Amino acid sequence: MDPLGARSQFVDIQTLPTWQQQLGEGGGDPDPDLDLSDSLQGFPSPFPFRPDINRKIILFCGDVALLNCTAIVNTSNESLSDKNPVSDGVHRLAGPELRDELFKLKGCRTGEAKLTKGFSLAARFIVHTVGPKYKAKYRTAAESSLFSCYRNTMQLAAEQSMASVGLCVVSTAKRGYPLEDATHIAFRTVRRFLENHGNNLEAVVFAVSDSEESVYRKLLPLYYPRSEEEEKVSLPFIPADIGNTEGEPVVPERQIRIAEKPGTLEDDSEEESLRSDLGQVGNHAFARMEGDVDKQRKQILQGQMSEAAILKQHQRNYGRWLCRARAEDLSDVAALKALYQTGVDMCGRTVMVLVGRNIPVTLIDIEKALLYFIHVMDHITVKEYVMVYFHTLTGEHNHLDSDFLKNLYDIVDAKFKKNLKAFYFVHPTFRSKVSTWFFTTFSVSGMKDRVRYLDTLQQLFTCMRPEQIDIPPFVLDYDARVNGPYHRSQSSSL
Repeated sequence: MDPLGARSQFVDIQTLPTWQQQLGEGGGDPDPDLDLSDSLQGFPSPFPFRPDINRKIILFCGDVALLNCTAIVNTSNESLSDKNPVSDGVHRLAGPELRDELFKLKGCRTGEAKLTKGFSLAARFIVHTVGPKYKAKYRTAAESSLFSCYRNTMQLAAEQSMASVGLCVVSTAKRGYPLEDATHIAFRTVRRFLENHGNNLEAVVFAVSDSEESVYRKLLPLYYPRSEEEEKVSLPFIPADIGNTEGEPVVPERQIRIAEKPGTLEDDSEEESLRSDLGQVGNHAFARMEGDVDKQRKQILQGQMSEAAILKQHQRNYGRWLCRARAEDLSDVAALKALYQTGVDMCGRTVMVLVGRNIPVTLIDIEKALLYFIHVMDHITVKEYVMVYFHTLTGEHNHLDSDFLKNLYDIVDAKFKKNLKAFYFVHPTFRSKVSTWFFTTFSVSGMKDRVRYLDTLQQLFTCMRPEQIDIPPFVLDYDARVNGPYHRSQSSSL
C-alpha cells in the first residue's frame, strides 16, 4: 500500500498512447524509399489496415508487473520457479502469497497457460505460461509451442471476459529463442485472435525492455499498419510463413501437394501458360505423372474431366476463396455473432454454433458471409467437429436461400463434409424440417443422415454438457418458456 499522498508505482494503461496514436512518431518503420514493383503492390496484405484493432494495441517499455491491466503475463519454466527479469518483478510486487499459490498448480507444461490471482499487483490476475527452449533442428516444435503460449493466454483472457491483458516477451533470452522470430509469432497470433475472437478485449499491451523495444517497433507496422500507405510499405517485409487463420505455424511437410503443373504459377494467359508447360517438360520429377496435357485440356473443354482433374480444380477454386477470405476485412460480418466456436461435445469434438436469428439475409453481403464462413471454419474442419444451429425465433428475413447453401456446399473443401459428424437443428418448425429434408435429399449428398432435430435444449445436453456451449440468452428464455426450466441435475446423470 502506498503511503498517503505518495505517487503509485503502477501504470494506468489508460494514460498510455495506443499504437494508432503513435502514427508519425517514427521509430523502426520500413524504408519509405523502397522501390515496390507494380506486381507486388497488386497483392492484398494478409494484415490490412484496421484502426479498430490498432486502437487496442499499446507498446509499453517497462516492467509488465507495473501495468494496471485485468491480467498480466508471467513467463516461467515447467515448475513455475524460473528466475528471470520478468518473473522476478512479478513475484516482488505480487508478494509471497503468489509463490504459495504456484505450488498448488503443480507446474505447467510448455505452451500451456495457467491463471492465478494478482495479489498485491494492480492486475487482478496473472497468466503463467512456459515458452519453449529453442534449438535450430527443432525449430518447428518451438514455433508451435510459442504460438500456443500466446494463443492460450489470449484464450484465457477471452474466457474470463477480461478487458485488458499485458503481454511480456514470453521467449526469454535464457531459453535461446531469437527475439525477432519470436516477435513475428507473437504479433500475428495476437492479431488473428483479435480479428476472430477479440470483440470484448479493449487493450493488449506489449511490455518490453529497452533492448527489445527497437525490434518490436520495427515489426509492429507489418502486422498492425496504421495507414494504407504503411500497409503498402510494410507488405514486402512480411515473412512468407504467416501461419494459418489463427496465426498457428503451418508445417511444410504436412502441406505437400502434387500440383497440376508443379513449379509453375497459374496464369490467365493461355499463351504464357502453354509456354510455361513446354518449358517444364522433362524438368520436374513429377513430369511423367501428368499424362498428355493437351488431351486433358480437350477433355475439360468437352466436359469429360476425370475425377482426379475435377478434384484438383475444386481444390484450386477453394484455395482462391480462402486467400480472399484471409485478405478481406470481414469485421462487419463477425460483429453479427452468427457463427462462433464454443466447447466440445461428449466425444471431444469441436462444437460450432450458428444462430439463425442473427443472420440479416436482406441486409448483409452474402458473398462476404460466405468468405467469413470459410475464414472461420477452415482450421476447425481439419478434425472432427459438430454444428449446432439455433433456429429459435428466426423470421423470413433470416432464412438463407437454398441456392446460396448449395453454392457454399459446392465451394468448401472436402474436409468440411468429411469431418462434420453431426448437425443439430434446435427448435425446428414444421416448415424448416420440410425444407431441410428437400435440401439434404435432392441438393446435397451425405448430409441427410447427419441432421438431428432437437425440440428442446434438454435433448441437446445429452450430446454436450451445458458448460461446453455458449447459448444466446433469447434461446434460453424461449426454451424455458416453451419447454419449462432446465434442471441441471438431470443432465449431470446422463
